[in-house]
Amino acid sequence: MAKRRLTQRQRERIKAIQERRREKLRQQVDELISESGTGHALEGLVVTRHGQNLVVSDDSGHYTHCLSRQNIGQVVCGDRVVWQPTGDNQGVVTAILPRDTALIRPNYSGEQRALAANITQLVIVLAPEPAPTPYLVDQYLVAAEQIGVNTLIALNKRDLMDEAALAAFEQQFGHYPQIGYPLIEISAKYEHGLDPLIDRLNDQTSILVGQSGVGKSSLVNALLPDIEIQVGRLSAASGQGCHTTSATTLYQLPSGGMLIDSPGVRSFRLGKLALEELANGFIEFREFLGHCRFSNCSHQHEPGCALQQAVADGKITPQRLANYLHMAEGMTPLHS
Repeated sequence: MAKRRLTQRQRERIKAIQERRREKLRQQVDELISESGTGHALEGLVVTRHGQNLVVSDDSGHYTHCLSRQNIGQVVCGDRVVWQPTGDNQGVVTAILPRDTALIRPNYSGEQRALAANITQLVIVLAPEPAPTPYLVDQYLVAAEQIGVNTLIALNKRDLMDEAALAAFEQQFGHYPQIGYPLIEISAKYEHGLDPLIDRLNDQTSILVGQSGVGKSSLVNALLPDIEIQVGRLSAASGQGCHTTSATTLYQLPSGGMLIDSPGVRSFRLGKLALEELANGFIEFREFLGHCRFSNCSHQHEPGCALQQAVADGKITPQRLANYLHMAEGMTPLHS
């Protein structure tokens, strides 16, 4: 069904309504700060955001419901912030501390928006069904390199695979550990079947990505046996009810580390990149880039191509170069 186009008058009306809402929020925040009179600034971690409502955790793990000042930018889950108490379990976020990393995706208008901040690890979840593809994995890996986070590939539902299926999987994905990306096998059906994943989540702030049907939600529930308690605490602090199923939320793992669960990550894909950025996202390419005979080498059929020679020498898998070339279609060099 085609989207109905808005008239100019409707667009202006929507814009006016949004501006009135923003002004009302600005007044509300200013009044809260003025009435509190504490001037006491604290640092905290944004656990979840629902509209203009934030839940901020302090060093002791206590949750506070906060609003955000409008002029500081958009606050997202995982942000470290400065906030000011304004009343009983209420506060105002007055500044966002510098982000180490940010998971970005375009919104409906095509603008790049942060989905979550300060992630340290991207966990790519695969399963026998839907059939995993190296091309999708490579998209995630390039995105992780752009963000600047560690990456882990996890084969879920290992219990559903016989030896022939596992051998076929190894043929497609067995080269990733040699490149530098750890690959683990997990299953919630086996006793201690999730231990390899739990060990890798320790001391990390991780987010799970992967196709629908690979078991991400089941993994979240298995990794967080107290998820209902955490959801209840969040809902009580936010005053918004049980909204965490539709909001990006950070959970504390019982074994250590933090896990960000985000519905928005379902549509997370590789964003718009320049050709040089894409090539650098394939980490084993880096030592060969800049060594082709021609500076504008497309790495397809030109003589003296360093990447093609590396494939011939067994230093780059043909599959990885083929995936790069497919992604590169339609991209332009940085300085074109």
